[in-house]
Amino acid sequence: MKYEELAKKAIEAKEKAVPTYSKFHVGAALLTEDDEVIIGGNIESASYGLTICAERTAVFTAVIEGKRKFKALAIASDAEGFTSPCGACRQVMLDQCGHDLDVVLVNKKNELKIYKLKELIPHSFDDSELR
Repeated sequence: MKYEELAKKAIEAKEKAVPTYSKFHVGAALLTEDDEVIIGGNIESASYGLTICAERTAVFTAVIEGKRKFKALAIASDAEGFTSPCGACRQVMLDQCGHDLDVVLVNKKNELKIYKLKELIPHSFDDSELR
């Protein structure tokens, strides 16, 4: 799958988000090794700390469905520019998807920026630290 197509899936996922309080929609589309796309949207709670980001929604959904290997994750938001994953999402993405995951950011002009996750979370804490 081309990353432009994955970005479109993230834009579509953004419409499923439930940003009750912030009104800031974020969508994510996670590409598995077998080219399946799992989407996620941010879902907010009145207890703000319980809010979950789109990226974690997509990753957790994929994992619970038995997916374990991933190629890329695209992120789209309401921002004019590019929205990068928060620190919590970066850690979950690292834990479940690995350092070499491609992170595809898409802006409102449908322009893409692509990073390796290891670029977004340098000097990371991963399972090698737990041994």
